[in-house]
Amino acid sequence: MRIFLDTANIDEIRQAAKLGVISGVTTNPSLVAKEKRADMKAVIREISSVVDGPISAEVLSLEPEAMIREAREVSSWSPNVVVKIPMSASGLEAISALSREGIRTNLTLCFSLNQAILGAIAGATYVSAFVGRLDDAGHDGMQIVAEIVNIFDHYKDRIKTQVIAASIRHPLHVVAAAKAGAHIATIPYSVLMQMVKHPLTDIGICRFAEDWQRISKA
Repeated sequence: MRIFLDTANIDEIRQAAKLGVISGVTTNPSLVAKEKRADMKAVIREISSVVDGPISAEVLSLEPEAMIREAREVSSWSPNVVVKIPMSASGLEAISALSREGIRTNLTLCFSLNQAILGAIAGATYVSAFVGRLDDAGHDGMQIVAEIVNIFDHYKDRIKTQVIAASIRHPLHVVAAAKAGAHIATIPYSVLMQMVKHPLTDIGICRFAEDWQRISKA
């Protein structure tokens, strides 16, 4: 399983890239707004200068023709761009047209197996299943991920769409995503840092240092 960083914060992306563990970045209008950046194009190009991997940037239009026009523009910002298209009838129409043009897409706001199947048939490069938001609504978000992976694997000779476990809230979600067979987990920087740390690791490092100090002074 690969790890993408779910953020528009350039400093977080730079720090995560140094670790050598992230393969891409996902953003959305809310994440960009959180950074008080009004120029989406500038943000995506800056991210592309740091991460050599897929970078998801979302369209804001709601009608299919407008989505397609906007997606063409967004995809021109960088060779790394994957265009995020929200799940809807208009979104599926846009994904179908864009896939025929060779423009990579990420079906976002996917909350069911039916939606994922339709996205894959339409030609989405990725489908993003929103685990945390499903959990919040009383559903088992990771079960949906597992079901999508299972169906896609069953038809792997025809379905090439990759599954992204999105709306990840904590490190256990990442472990569960890997067990479910998700191709990618896109995670906040805070969750990535939680994955790095363990109290027993900290204790062990301190103990090694203390033991070395004692022996070196003997």
